[in-house]
Amino acid sequence: MTAVRAAVAALLAAVVAACGSSAPATAAPPVTVRPGAPGMFVGGLDGASAAAVLVVLPVRDRDPLGYRREAFGPAWADVDRNRCSTRDDVLRRDLDDPAVRADGCTVESGVLRDPYTGAELTFTRGAATSSAVQVDHVISLADAYRSGANLWTDGQRLAFANNPRNLLATTGRTNQSKGDRRADEWLPPRIEFRCRYAAIQVAVKAAPGPDVPPLTVSQPERDALAAVLARCGGEPAKGAP
Repeated sequence: MTAVRAAVAALLAAVVAACGSSAPATAAPPVTVRPGAPGMFVGGLDGASAAAVLVVLPVRDRDPLGYRREAFGPAWADVDRNRCSTRDDVLRRDLDDPAVRADGCTVESGVLRDPYTGAELTFTRGAATSSAVQVDHVISLADAYRSGANLWTDGQRLAFANNPRNLLATTGRTNQSKGDRRADEWLPPRIEFRCRYAAIQVAVKAAPGPDVPPLTVSQPERDALAAVLARCGGEPAKGAP
């Protein structure tokens, strides 16, 4: 327990230091962070339940302003340098029976089993049809910005925007309905997926990327996630898929 508390203390110290550091002139002012309850281990996440990780996520008391989508770089950049767009990477991962071009990247068709609704949809690439299947940021970029990404570098934000742990293919209609709403404002219509959805949210906020501190939660968001996870047993904190 001593080692666990030491790890938690170091983590929270890093969070407070990062949120209190000087931000670039163009960045929104830092937010005040109220650390979560001590005594739980967040570092590494291996085997940790989402409910336990949620307890130690820092809680913010206000949202910084100034979010712009452009702050996270161009959409679906090839940050892993596999010569494929992030969108195609996720479609190949999440669609059943994906038909892929000879380039090994571009997905021409496939079947989506939407985790958010349970609906089944045939995807066909085309100017009039591609938008029927979209890739959702489980933690929206706007929420990430308000949760601490406003203090990150451009490179860290670009990496987060293309992090597959935070991405799921869903129907365009569902993605537009969700928008940038937090867990206290929107949950998947498919009740069976809510435990997994909450666990992804917690895992990504706890470990959003290398060399960046955990993202914060608002108090209503924390309460909503806790309410979901209270019914989920030991659902592990684990990113997508």
